Parts: sequence; structure tokens; C-alpha cells
Amino acid sequence: MFRNKMKGNFIAYIFAALLIFTIQGCGVKYSLGGGTIPEDMKTYSVEIFENISPFVSATLSQTFTEGLKERIRTQSKLSQVNQDGDAMFSGVITNYAITPAAVEAGTDRAALNRLSITVKVKYVNRKDETGESDFEESFTQFKEFRGEVSTQEMTLNQDIVKMLTEDVFNRAFNNW
Repeated sequence: MFRNKMKGNFIAYIFAALLIFTIQGCGVKYSLGGGTIPEDMKTYSVEIFENISPFVSATLSQTFTEGLKERIRTQSKLSQVNQDGDAMFSGVITNYAITPAAVEAGTDRAALNRLSITVKVKYVNRKDETGESDFEESFTQFKEFRGEVSTQEMTLNQDIVKMLTEDVFNRAFNNW
């Protein structure tokens, strides 16, 4: 009898564990790929985003510009053209700043720093004659890090550019 009770408990534990894993694995996944791009829109163009920030990262202009092109290329069916696309993106990088995010206890040194990047984007939808979908807006993203920025700068920039290009894409094509 003890053995049957133990076997029953074992099965109950296995069932409970499977139930927990199943519930935790369930969730809603949202996909924004493709967005709400008008059917008559076929092309896009992205001008070089010049870095006019007081603190300049040498490769950020190219990294952001290419990142935005790549985001649109991979998440839409639009074809890239050098200029005068149906969707046109232009703008400047207005801020590149490193600020302390947390101070180390007992010292005046930063235990955690924050790298922030702000881009001002102008979007023109040449297929929308009303101009209602056009915008000129600033987007800011940041990453926090420990230690010296010089050893992490390239990775931090890439991570922030991914977040920024997602924001720009969503604003242009998903009205977010």
C-alpha cells in the first residue's frame, strides 16, 4: 500500500511539473514584421544620418544609417533606392552621451554608466498625399554598462541602434 501511495504521489508530482512547464511556455507572441505598409509603396530611401552631437562616436553615423536600411530591408518587402523612395528617411544624430546611472557606495565613482543616443528622424511617405503619415520626431534609447566605455562602445552602439531602428520602423509603418 505504501508503494502504491508513493507511486501515486510521484505521478502527481510529474503531472504538476508538466502542467507548470506548459503554462509557463504558453504566451501570446506578437509579430510586427511588415507592419501596415501601403500596397502601392514599393521603395524606400535612407539618407546618411550625420552625427551633430557634441560628443561624437566615429562610426555611429554609418552604423545607424546602415542599421535603418537593414531593418527596413529585412522587415518589409520594400526595395531600397538611393534617393526619392516612396518612403524617405533622413535626419541627424543629435545626442551621444555617457552619464552615471548609479554611484558606487562610499565613493564618488560611477558603479554603472548609461550610454544614450538620440536621433532626429524625418519620414516622408510620398504615397500619402495628405501628409498625415509624415513625421519629424526624436527617438532616444540607452544601455547601461559597467567599466570603461572604450572596451564596450561598439557593442553598446549596435544594441542601441537596434532599439532605435525598431522604434523608427514601428513609428513609420505601424503608427506607434
